[in-house]
Amino acid sequence: MLRVNRTVVLLLLIACSSVFLLFQLYYYRKYVNKPGPHILSQTGHLTTTDVQWLTVKKFLALAQRYRLPLFLADTAALKLLSQDALRQRDRLVREPHCSFLCTGRPITSFALHANLWKYDPGFLLAAEQKGFQLLTLTGKDPRLASLDTLSGEEIPLHFLLRLHDYIIQVVFLYERSGNYMWFGALRLRADTDRSFAPFRQLDYGRHAGALDRQELVLTVLDGLDVRVPQNVSRFLYELRHARFLECRYHDARNFLQLYPEDSSPQSLDFRRKVKTLLHRVAQILTKLDIPFWLSSGTCLGWFRQCSVISYSRDVDIGIFIVDFRSDIIAAFRDAGLSLKHKFGKVEDSLELSFLSEDVKLDIFFFYEDGDIVWNGGTQAKSGRKFKYVFPRFSLCWAELLELKVRVPCETLDYVTANYGATWNIPVRSWDWKSSPSNVRENGVWPPSEWAELIQVY
Repeated sequence: MLRVNRTVVLLLLIACSSVFLLFQLYYYRKYVNKPGPHILSQTGHLTTTDVQWLTVKKFLALAQRYRLPLFLADTAALKLLSQDALRQRDRLVREPHCSFLCTGRPITSFALHANLWKYDPGFLLAAEQKGFQLLTLTGKDPRLASLDTLSGEEIPLHFLLRLHDYIIQVVFLYERSGNYMWFGALRLRADTDRSFAPFRQLDYGRHAGALDRQELVLTVLDGLDVRVPQNVSRFLYELRHARFLECRYHDARNFLQLYPEDSSPQSLDFRRKVKTLLHRVAQILTKLDIPFWLSSGTCLGWFRQCSVISYSRDVDIGIFIVDFRSDIIAAFRDAGLSLKHKFGKVEDSLELSFLSEDVKLDIFFFYEDGDIVWNGGTQAKSGRKFKYVFPRFSLCWAELLELKVRVPCETLDYVTANYGATWNIPVRSWDWKSSPSNVRENGVWPPSEWAELIQVY
């Protein structure tokens, strides 16, 4: 029986160990030779977290090379970033690791300021050369749509880049005339590969959205330079309420062909005054952090004709009573609006009316009651109370007169409740006590309380 030569065995062990160490050194230099998380697991193999980090790293390198004005907009990553507890935990971890960009989801989302980037096809070519598979999703440019031109040119709305089964989503943010940023819905064409990405898991694309301009800061996350919103919590809040409804230009043009718009100097002057008033109202209520929406005839004008109803002679907005603040009257007065009347009380049927020049602003406060919401009305001379009932609704952003405003997302239901099935037919003679489809008698204010609950100025 041959005796094992100890020297030979020792040399073989040294050789094997050297090969293994060289293999590890190769991976170290290839993947972790720069600041960032260690990506080799204890077994020496790449984990799913490692691959996700590498995918983001490769994308950000391309983005920096081609000067893409983007920032991290991934909800899962930003939620981690907004947690101070997690940051404290990271300080206690000895080894660098992927804490923020590796969320466990197969997607990382970035937002790109489209107005700051000249579309460069070289970026897409370079991405393909780096191994990314690309899917570009386009849509009509709503900024070019109007009552005169119903179709805009195609613009990029989303880039989807796939590498190692991970998706980088780039959502394009476009500046709109109302000084806000808009992003489009993701609509798949008939020939689109449905297996390209887990589309239902994407942060962006289920609907169009509107966001305020974001102040950005450059930071280092998991060893990578990346811009993030300065106020992460505010950005996430805005994103949850970002849904945007485009004006129905096609239907509006059809309506105006049947009922031409009044172009008299008086009507043009009224529209100018309404625009000024709405901008002032938005400034006041934004400062108070009170959300409002277009209601009654002002909402009908936006929905039906993408404008204001010139013969209405007032502006109507709605506010949920839970958002009422006691200093709201003082805020409007300080802004130059005079109080015209105050009806009801916070607990029941509150209604405020202000005057700006010769345009009246009616503020209706809405109360929630089971599966309905309602606002009240009061007849000053008799104390009679009325209730206007609506199905529950959520709020969406829209644009009217170059201003970002809220409207009920379920606009058709809202308008139909108020104006009936014939809402698309103009009615110049309107009695607020009997004409609305949803008006109900709601009792009478006690005469002893009139001095407090029926105030006319």
